[in-house]
Amino acid sequence: MRIALIGYGKMGRMIEQVALARGHEIAAIVDPVLGKTFADINPANIDAAIEFSRPDAAVDNIIALAQRKIPTVVGTTAWQNRMDEVRKAVEDAGSSLLWASNFSIGVNIFYRVAWYAAEMFNKITEYDVGGFEAHHNKKLDSPSGTAKTLAEGVLSRISRKKKIVWETLAEQKPNDDELHFPSLRMGNVPGTHSLFFDSAVDTIEITHTARSREGFALGAVQAAAWLTAEKRQGIYTIDDMLKDI
Repeated sequence: MRIALIGYGKMGRMIEQVALARGHEIAAIVDPVLGKTFADINPANIDAAIEFSRPDAAVDNIIALAQRKIPTVVGTTAWQNRMDEVRKAVEDAGSSLLWASNFSIGVNIFYRVAWYAAEMFNKITEYDVGGFEAHHNKKLDSPSGTAKTLAEGVLSRISRKKKIVWETLAEQKPNDDELHFPSLRMGNVPGTHSLFFDSAVDTIEITHTARSREGFALGAVQAAAWLTAEKRQGIYTIDDMLKDI
């Protein structure tokens, strides 16, 4: 594939390494820090774009790529409140987009393990449930997109929980119907997400710990290959890809 990288930070550089190692070509880079804009892109020379930028830039980038009919994989998080706008732009252009809160195959299996456990604990009321996530201190969004996907999936499966509380609680306890899931930012942590089921007699902990960003980058490159393997149109998520593999 000839890939355009939208964003050339740590993730963009890791995606470049993974893509080149798998025999793909980096045909263009868009990053304002480097002075490279969409004017530098020739859509005829691009098979797919992989977008890892900033939440405040993602939607504009997605729309610009849709207008150029470039199939796009988006790993940036905290923009999904504008999904209707993005969906219209992609569908009007007849283009395609695949997005995920986390492209790690391990994380996506972790989701399913955690959600299955939540279903099992739904009627076992002796167990409370909660979790936390930790990332490096340069991460721009909190909670992480991965944490949102994980916790929202749990919430939909534990009927006694009605609300997620993301912030740290000060001088108060969570209500019985609240799922507490705070965030920690420190150092160079690539990403850790933990879910706990706790009773008076034991605790079950389910944790995914990323050792590096390479797993996220590999999943994004695999997603771009899946998106361009057929002439797909419309909005997809990593769930669609996982059904095939």
